[in-house]
Amino acid sequence: MTLTLYTAPGTCALASHIALEEAGAEYELKQLDFSKAEQFSAEYLSINPKARVPTLITPRGILTETPAILAFIAQAFPSADLAAQNDPFAFAEVQDFNSYLCSTVHVAHAHRRRGHRWADDPVAIEAMKKKVPESVGACFDLIESEMLQGPWVMGDSYTVADPYLFTVAQWLEGDGVDLDRIPHVLDHRNRMSKRPAVQKALNALRKPAVA
Repeated sequence: MTLTLYTAPGTCALASHIALEEAGAEYELKQLDFSKAEQFSAEYLSINPKARVPTLITPRGILTETPAILAFIAQAFPSADLAAQNDPFAFAEVQDFNSYLCSTVHVAHAHRRRGHRWADDPVAIEAMKKKVPESVGACFDLIESEMLQGPWVMGDSYTVADPYLFTVAQWLEGDGVDLDRIPHVLDHRNRMSKRPAVQKALNALRKPAVA
């Protein structure tokens, strides 16, 4: 199965990129340059009208949300053992965690740089920015104390939840989160950074973007 992943440096698409590497998938990587607004090009909008990444082109169609892409990768490459294949509850637990990152943590993070999605008033946008260390910090307090089972997100088994947490944890310093409060999250991030699949994905993003 040949896949195509659209990504951009510094985005949540890194999670899907890492998962593809962990799965041993054959894929083509296409990087968008957000500084040139390539996500708004007619060509890309014809693929993903949301004008965001990630986008994964599969033989069956196009997926454009991280939790869905990660679930697809886990099920499409069962030998990689990236999520419980025969345990509906365990599989749903992975989706539960990934959905929290997508719907709550990422949204709280987005208030720092993309307040214009929710308000036009400059004062309101600035207020959103100031709230980010608190709101994102509260999310990671919950992950630290209740959700990260250790050593991996789901406990002893590495799953597609791990590259997603690693990806979102890349933004902690920029969001002004007090790192002393989340030692388990930082330990997870450090161990993830040493995995060959993670290093390969990060190195690929340092190369010039595909035109």
